[in-house]
Amino acid sequence: MLITGGAGMIGSTIAHLSVAQGAQVTILDAMLPLYGGNRFNLRGILDDIQFVEGDIRDLNLMRRVVPGYDYIFNLAGQVSYVDSNTEPLLDLDINCKGHIQALEACRLENPQARLLFASSRFVYGRIEYNPVDENHPFNCLSIYGIHKLAGEKYYRFYHEAYGLNTVSVRIANPYGPRQQMKHSKYGILNWFVRLALEEKPLTVFGDGQQRRDYIFNADLAEACVALMLSPGTEGRVYNLGTGTGMPFIEMAAMVAEAVPGTEVRQVEWPQDRYFVETGDYLSDITRITAASGWQPKTSLQEGIRRTVNYYQEHQEEYW
Repeated sequence: MLITGGAGMIGSTIAHLSVAQGAQVTILDAMLPLYGGNRFNLRGILDDIQFVEGDIRDLNLMRRVVPGYDYIFNLAGQVSYVDSNTEPLLDLDINCKGHIQALEACRLENPQARLLFASSRFVYGRIEYNPVDENHPFNCLSIYGIHKLAGEKYYRFYHEAYGLNTVSVRIANPYGPRQQMKHSKYGILNWFVRLALEEKPLTVFGDGQQRRDYIFNADLAEACVALMLSPGTEGRVYNLGTGTGMPFIEMAAMVAEAVPGTEVRQVEWPQDRYFVETGDYLSDITRITAASGWQPKTSLQEGIRRTVNYYQEHQEEYW
């Protein structure tokens, strides 16, 4: 199998899972500084995989890399919805052009491969009802969400027009070991873990009652693999979350509990705060469970504990 963006949190977790199951794994990652690619994420399996440093925006490279693989997990991407609004052309270049080139490379060189595209809950934008199923309207509130939706449509088009075996997953709020920890633009739960380990307070705006669906990266990886191995999913899109929601303030309290002495502060929303979305979000995961049999296993409390333990042990590799 090939995993693009494979040195990031999700890709490396899929790689560890797949190597343990006996798969032959190649990782392609551009190692762009902001997006979480980290060779340490591959510690313990580097001798068992092939690693290619390269960018999905390089079509000639992609055409050389993709042949021969049965499964291709396309996880490479610009991952900050905040940055997507300030640098929309960069987001377009990576999350749209890059994925069209990945699809073109497969169409030309490996049309038999099964392809998974990592989309996002941000395609839904402003939420009209919960839990959110795959038929929910698209009310994108960020360039990131718009481009992820475009990516889904590219993958669906290549399935319908050229017969490529594609599937997309709309990921909720991922967290866990191996996520980048240098900035707060992607993954607030992990950022709270960093603040807590640095003995800094966790700031919650407003009443903190907005509910979020946080999915642990090990569960997320198992879902992606299960979906790739399940027949009848080609051309479709699936929500990937836990199906349960947790108030933001309670998530912060769990992080504080896992790092004793951490203070949780509640403050008013700042007037200049950019509101991408502040409402509730819960994934309806009925479709993915029915298609693959997968169900999440890790409670939020357990996932936070494992995340804290990981960064306590390996802080120097991520700070």
